[in-house]
This record gives sequence, C-alpha cells and structure tokens, in this order.
Amino acid sequence: MQYLKRLINRNFLLLLITDMVIITISFYLSILFRFDFYISNEIKNLITQESFLFIIIIKIYCFRIFGLYRGMWRYTSVWDLLNIIKASSLGSLVLIFTVYYLIGFEIISRSVFIIDYMICTGSISISRLGIRMFFTHFIQTIKTEHKIVNKKKIILIGAGDTGQNILRQTLQKSTANIVVVGFFDDDKNKIGSSIHGVPILGSIDSINNIDLLYDEIYICIPSATRKQMLNIVDKCKSTNKPFKTLPSISGLIEGKLSISQFREVSLVDLLGRKEISLDKSSINKFIKGKRVLVTGAGGSIGSELVRQCIKFEPSILVMVDSSELNLFEIDRETKALDSKILFKPVLSDIRDYSVVDQIFDEFRPQVVFHAAAYKHVPMQEYFPWEAVKTNVFGTSNVSDISIKYDIEKFVLVSTDKAVKPTNVMGATKRLAEMVTLNFNRINNNTEFMAVRFGNVLGSSGSVIPIFQEQIKNGGPVTITDPEMERYFMSIPEASQLILQAGSLGAGGEVFILDMGEPIKIIDIANELIRLSGYEPNEDIPIKVTGTRPGEKKVEELSLPTERLDKTKHDKIFVLNDPDITNETLTKIIIGINDLKVGLSEKTANQVRSILSTLLPEYEPESQISDPMYLRMKNKGEAEA
Repeated sequence: MQYLKRLINRNFLLLLITDMVIITISFYLSILFRFDFYISNEIKNLITQESFLFIIIIKIYCFRIFGLYRGMWRYTSVWDLLNIIKASSLGSLVLIFTVYYLIGFEIISRSVFIIDYMICTGSISISRLGIRMFFTHFIQTIKTEHKIVNKKKIILIGAGDTGQNILRQTLQKSTANIVVVGFFDDDKNKIGSSIHGVPILGSIDSINNIDLLYDEIYICIPSATRKQMLNIVDKCKSTNKPFKTLPSISGLIEGKLSISQFREVSLVDLLGRKEISLDKSSINKFIKGKRVLVTGAGGSIGSELVRQCIKFEPSILVMVDSSELNLFEIDRETKALDSKILFKPVLSDIRDYSVVDQIFDEFRPQVVFHAAAYKHVPMQEYFPWEAVKTNVFGTSNVSDISIKYDIEKFVLVSTDKAVKPTNVMGATKRLAEMVTLNFNRINNNTEFMAVRFGNVLGSSGSVIPIFQEQIKNGGPVTITDPEMERYFMSIPEASQLILQAGSLGAGGEVFILDMGEPIKIIDIANELIRLSGYEPNEDIPIKVTGTRPGEKKVEELSLPTERLDKTKHDKIFVLNDPDITNETLTKIIIGINDLKVGLSEKTANQVRSILSTLLPEYEPESQISDPMYLRMKNKGEAEA
C-alpha cells in the first residue's frame, strides 16, 4: 500500500496503467500476427481475462524489480532504455517458462512470445521517450513561448561530448535563458550533421562566413592546446561578439558540468598546458584523516593548498597566516563549506618561535605545508633583513618545531629564483631549501622535502593583476624588458603537484615541477590587452621601463651541473645535486646562525654581501644606493 501511495504521489499511477494497457495490447497483437489474424477456438479459450491479468502481474513485477517506476522519466537516458530491455527480457522469460510448465507449446506457439517481447519492449521504450520529449520540448515551448524573444542565442564551438552535454542541458531546463542555434567544429566528418536537431555549420575558421543571427559564443573545447586556443580566441574576436569558455578538463571533473561554469577567457586558457593526472590514491594516503597545517594559508599558493587538501578530507586543517585580511578571507571561504573537516585559522607570525611552538603543541599536526614567505623581488632587495627573518629564520623555526613534535612530512614551497639567485628573494629561498635538507639529514622521523617551481598566474603582486589594473586605467602597460621571460602555471596546477610531490617524497628531496616552455612577459601583456578587447600599442600603449633590482631576464629551474631524475609522476622531477654535501650543509647552517647576530643593524648591502658569502652562486647584480632604503648610522648618515 505504501509503495502504491508513493507511486500516486509521484504521478506514476498513469504510467502504471499505460504499461498495463501496452502489455495487454502487445500480447494480443503478437497472437494476431503469428496466426495471420485468425484466432482458433482453442486459443480463444486460453486468452481469457484471467490469463491477461496473469501476464500483466508477471511483467509489472519484473518492471518493478528493475526500477522502472522509480526513475524521473522526463530525464530518460540510454541507461534507462537498457533497464527496460532487461526488465522486458526477464518478464518474457518468466512468462515462457510458466506457460511451458502449465500447458506447453502445443496450442500456443513459442514465436508468439518473441513477437510479444519485441512489441512490448519497443512500446514501453517509446512511452518513456515520449515522456521526455513531452517535458523537454512541448512543455518547455509552452512555458517559454512568450519569452523566446528574450532568450540569448548562442553558438557552441566544439561539437564533441562537452558541447553535446551543454546543448542537452539547455534543452532539458525549461528555465534556461539561452538557446543553441548552431555548432562549429574543425572535424570535417561532423560538418553538415546535427546534434539534437542543432546543425554543425562549419569549421571554426568559417565562423564569419555563416549567415546566422546569434548573441554570444561558448567555447566547449576544454582540452584545446595553446595554439588551438589562440586561434579560436582570434576567430571569436573577429566576430565582435562576446565569448566565454569552460574551465579545464580537471575543473570539469572536480565539479559538475554546468552552463553556469562558462566564464570569460583568461590567460590560463591560453597557456595550453596539458592536463595533469594525479595519483589520487597516494595523495589520499598522504592526507586523508591526517592533521594538516599550512603556513601562509591566506596567500595565493597557501589558500589553494587549503582548497586542494579539502578534497582529500584531512581530519583537521590548521591555517596559519600573519595577514589578518588574508586569513579572514580563507576562513570565511572554509566556513561556507559543508564539510566534516575541522578548520582552525591561526593569526600568527612564523618568526615567533614560542607562538609557533604553542600552535604545534595544541594541534599536533602530522603534515606541514610551509608556504609562508616574502616573495616580491624588488621589495626584498630594499629590505633584505626582513626577507632573511621570514624566509630563512621562519623556515628554520617551523622545521625545528616539526622535529620536536614528530611531524610525519614537511613540504617546503620553494621557487625557481633559488637557482643561481641574483636577488635576495632567491638567495633566501635557496637557504630555506638548505635548512630543510639539513633538518632531514640530522633527523630520522620527519621527512623534509622542498618543491621548486616558477611563477603562478594570478598570484598577488604578480604581473597579471598589475597588467589588468593598468589596462583598466587605460595604460600604459609597463614591462621591464622585451626579452624577459618566465615559466608559468596556474595556481591550482601548482598546488596539486605540491600535494603529489609530498606524497612521493621520502625525505631529502628537492622536487622540480615541469613548467613547460617559458613565455615572454611582453607576449602576456599583448594577450591580456587583446583579451580585454583592445589592440596593443593602438588602444593601450606598452612601455618598457628597464629591469628592477634583482630581476633576471631568464629564470632557470635547475643548473646545467644538476641532474633531474624522473619520478613516478611525469610532471615531477627530483633534483640530484652533487654539490650538496654534509660538509656544505654544516657550513651554511653555521653561517645562518652567525647571520642572526646583529642582523637588524646591518645595511641592505651588508646583508646582501653576507648572503653571497654563504651562497657562492648568489651574484648580486649591483649595490643598492637609494638612501631611503639603507640602514642609518647612529649619526643619521646613510652607509654606502
């Protein structure tokens, strides 16, 4: 009774009656077809009301077994049709064996049941498809007929699975305010055909040659290479119509494919980086159920590490940051999540040993991601003692306390600027790597490792937000050198690979992420200007200002003398540096300890000089002469 009540409440009673009628008519027609529309008296005696009721009960019960009355048939799919075939097959088999056991096949032929199976299966399938067509076409048309003029007409670039899924969503949602009027795709075999009644009009290059009224373009090729994406964007711009794109494949996998995911094309889309494949089982073993602490958790990389860790369900996620605003933002973001993870924001400075010790004592983390650091190159050139305090002494504090509390793994987030550094930032991060390697050498319980990579797009203070602000203000967009180039990857990609490297490390490694090919900064400026709807040097001027203190023209991920060995992951390498010996590490640690003495009293140039003594590969480009940034003598005079 409860089951029947549920059916009535779901408006499935009509569907049940329809199936009963179909089962009755199908069996009667199968007898007519088999006996050439002549029914003998013997057969008439068999096909009584009781026999039809018996057939209906058997088939309806089999339909119920396969859930034919539980689905939302307005969303009928191939899998639902397969269930209909299975249910109908079972019903016919049960019926055949029952008839054979009771009366045999002397009066009624076996072929009757085969014909009945074909008619019944086809009719039930058509009824379900009819329901879907009714809701997705007829009802939608009635509901939105008076609003059609307000619907946004879009064309989809990409007639693959992604484009088909987007089109299907627009057809299924009666409230959708868009209508797809055509596809464009470079696959010649697809051109001229249609998907759900929407034509594939031509190749992407022919988008301007088709006489078609539309309002916007949606790019549905999340796997496009950089070259393909640049071509698509150029063609879209030539139409003078707005255009949007979907996120990457990994983004689609992590979330549901949705029309709402379309966004403006960004520079990340034009990088054309291949999608990374993570060994999620190893990361899951590394993170799941663990107490995880992230320093610098409010920064660009730190906050993304928090987001990526959430996917692997740690028990506690401790977020440490010295910036009140940054910590507030990531705390607010995590509080909005429906998660069983215990989030703990901590406003603290890693330079304060006693406070960091209290944090570890309270939360007893098992895994530490150390992302806290000063990173802006020119600023650290002017204030090198602050860079040393945070990047070197702060790292030493967190590392030392990690050993004290038996942390399982410590992962340092490093930078390509640590390779043959020409600036204070790179030198201090190289020393931070040395500190972690030294702690790994003297300790057997905690596994220390570093992950080194280049620039990430969109991080605070990086060229992308600066360029965007300059473009917004009408220019000029300033670059320091036309030949300057950098390695780039997206923040989510970098953070995912940091987790992966942490899961692979056994202690003592410096991992290098595959950054692909370097990109010239001037090319980035040009693309951002074009993405904003302007032309470089016509609408928005580009101005060359000259290199700033400590800047390299070309960054390196490793030195020619260093060997990069492969790991289990094709985008992660491990550095094999023969120059890093126990003697070298000991000498550097002694030098770091000596550096602590009177650091705040030293001038910027003195600190840089000491750093170059500790790291022979560190070659400061020049001495800072701006008196505003030099430590003053007691008499108030700037030291040279």
